[in-house]
Amino acid sequence: MLRESAISFGHDLNVSAIKDPSLEAGIPGSRAILAFVDAVYSGIGTDNARRSVLDELGPEALVDACGAYGNFEMMNRVAEGTGIPIPGAAIERQADLIETLGLNRMLKH
Repeated sequence: MLRESAISFGHDLNVSAIKDPSLEAGIPGSRAILAFVDAVYSGIGTDNARRSVLDELGPEALVDACGAYGNFEMMNRVAEGTGIPIPGAAIERQADLIETLGLNRMLKH
C-alpha cells in the first residue's frame, strides 16, 4: 500500500529507509513519520515524535499517521490472532519488499 501510494503521488520511495533511518525515503516528512512509528511502537519518546510530526507536517498529518498506525496494528493483530496465513501469491508479488525489509524470517515455510 505504501509503495502504490508513493507512486500515485509521484514520489520515488526507497523502502530500505524503513529499516535504515540514515537513508532518505523519498517522501516529504518521512523521517518524522518513521520516528513517530518507532516511538509509538516502543513507547519511548512519543511526545517528541508527536511534536515533530505536528511541527513538520501539521495536525492533519498527525491524525492521519495515528489512524494509519492504529489500522495496521489492528489488521496485524486480527490476522495473527485468527491464524490467517499470508497467501503464496501475495508473498511472490511482494518478494522484493519482503527481502529488502528482512521479513523472510517471519514467513512459515
